[in-house]
Amino acid sequence: HAMAQATHGSAPDIAGRNIANPYAMIMSGKMLLDWLGRKHASAAAIDAARLMEDAVGQVMRDRISLTGDLGGTSATSEMGDAIVACMAG
Repeated sequence: HAMAQATHGSAPDIAGRNIANPYAMIMSGKMLLDWLGRKHASAAAIDAARLMEDAVGQVMRDRISLTGDLGGTSATSEMGDAIVACMAG
């Protein structure tokens, strides 16, 4: 069993406002998949973790779909959608 949580905590003051930066939670999930992949010798989990990291990195480099705290104007969902689009290729 394993659990992932963003390092900054739950940020209840901005819950439901679609303004949170999803980076920490996505990277926490990436680290969880990487750990599970190594623990259980699962190449699929390790590959998924790498794909997540690469997609997040691409979105950060492109600077098009960033949330306000990163200098952008995108909503949480828009940044998340951009990361998913990068993962989909």
